[in-house]
Amino acid sequence: MKYLILFPALFAGLALTACDRPTVVTPAVVVPTPGPAGPTGATGATGAPAEKGATGNTGATGATGSTGASGEPGKSGGSTVIIVPPEPAR
Repeated sequence: MKYLILFPALFAGLALTACDRPTVVTPAVVVPTPGPAGPTGATGATGAPAEKGATGNTGATGATGSTGASGEPGKSGGSTVIIVPPEPAR
């Protein structure tokens, strides 16, 4: 009699646990958010002035050019007179 009650009790226990499905709870994901911006840093120091560069050397003097050729002597003109009219006023 002991075994006769034992089997239905085990069967009922297995049947009830098979029907019970526990709900899976997924934990919420924590997303970090950035905080406010910090204060602006101090301005850096001004740099030292640059050194002056050296002055360049003076260039050499160029060679003197040669004397040009002499022109031909002028010729005497004939009896023709050329008159150049003045330029008109604008």
